[in-house]
Parts: sequence; structure tokens; C-alpha cells
Amino acid sequence: MINRLEKIVKETGSKQAPEEFYIKVSAQGPYLVYGNPPIVQETFVPNKEGLPWEYCQGLKFDYTTKVAALCRCGASKKHPFCDGSHKEADWNPEETSDKRPILEDSKEYKGPNLVLSDNRKFCALARFCDSHGTAWKLAKKAQTEEEKELARHSAGYCPAGRLLLYDREKQEVYEPEFKPSIGVLEDPTLKVSGPLWVKGGIRIESADGESYEIRNRVTLCRCGKSRNKPFCDGAHVDKSRFALPQ
Repeated sequence: MINRLEKIVKETGSKQAPEEFYIKVSAQGPYLVYGNPPIVQETFVPNKEGLPWEYCQGLKFDYTTKVAALCRCGASKKHPFCDGSHKEADWNPEETSDKRPILEDSKEYKGPNLVLSDNRKFCALARFCDSHGTAWKLAKKAQTEEEKELARHSAGYCPAGRLLLYDREKQEVYEPEFKPSIGVLEDPTLKVSGPLWVKGGIRIESADGESYEIRNRVTLCRCGKSRNKPFCDGAHVDKSRFALPQ
């Protein structure tokens, strides 16, 4: 009989990080990060069309404490770290995301070789999915190995894990390999700071003590405005500028 963790790996390609790595959402304050994963600035690098295509690693944020406190209200002057500004900031710390598995609310886009699963409520508006004709069109039309690789790149670079790409022939999900780490995302094209990119199956524990679904890549809100807290919903970006796919 397949156990719960085996089911997660089979369906989403997400393996849980070693137990020492986890993030605790504090009820009224920051994210508390355990296990000392590396925290590194990662900046979107656009292609010739001006759409995000790669990540460029920058500053590594060193910390010596056993537990790192990362801002989630958006008001800290010491980003990504908390400086206590949440105590005076005008924000709502309530977690509003349910704990349903990502696939329960996903829509599938099927092609002859690939299937793309899409759960829009986790969109962080990173826009890697828009390159080369969009991830949805690529998944539905991909025939050659080059087209399949473009689809894998487009879906796999989605930091939020909103998009999951399946290979129909191999009967497996494609997921990039990540070590437990946290990326502090920067989007110079839109001139905004993005969410925290949590990679490698780090467990995220709610303030109520219950854990969210283990996923290989998720994005956590650090502007304090998301309506899907603790996850990013793209609230740091002016959404009226974009036509989201149906």
C-alpha cells in the first residue's frame, strides 16, 4: 500500500527535506526558519522579449542565529530579515490559505506528450510561464524534444509551483532538483521585490501547528498583502497590467 509521502512524490515530484529544515509561521510576526538553509538573493533575468527566463544569484544573506526570522509584513527595513516592524505596521497577519493539496483545485491542459496541471491561486506573477508562447500552449502542442524542453523550462522555472508538468509516456512528473534553500526574489523588469522562494521540500508549519502540503517549490508572501497567506498571490504586482490565461 502506498503511504502518504510516497503519494506526494508520485503525484507532485516533491520530496520532503530532512526534518531539521522547516519554517514556522508565527501568528502575529515573521517566518521562523529552522535548519539554517542558505538564503540567497535571486534576480529575474529576461530574455530578448523582456520576459523572465533565468535566475541570477546575488547576495547571500549570512546569519549566525539558530533560527532566522524573515519579514512577512513588508515593512522591515532589514529585508529579508524581520526588524520588529510588524508590531506597528498596518497589515493583516491572518493565514487565509486552506491546506488542500495543490492538485485538488488544479486544471489540466493535455497534449499528445505532456500534461500541464495549473492551480492559479498560487500564482506569484513571476511570468516564466509566458515565454516562447506560454507554458499552456507548449504543453498542448509539444512534439519534438526541443519543444518538450521549452515546456519543462517554462513550467519548472515557476517559483510558486503553480504549474506541474507531466510526461505522459514516462508516467511521471517533471520537477527540478533543488536542495533545501530560500531565494529572495527580485523582479527588476517590474521594479518590485518578489516573494520568498522556498525550495527543496522544506516543510511549512502554520501558526496553528498543522503543516501545509510538502512541495518542492513554493513562494511565501513577504509584502503582507497576499489574500492567500502565507503563500504569495502576486499582490506585490499591479495585476491590472496582465491578462491571465483562462
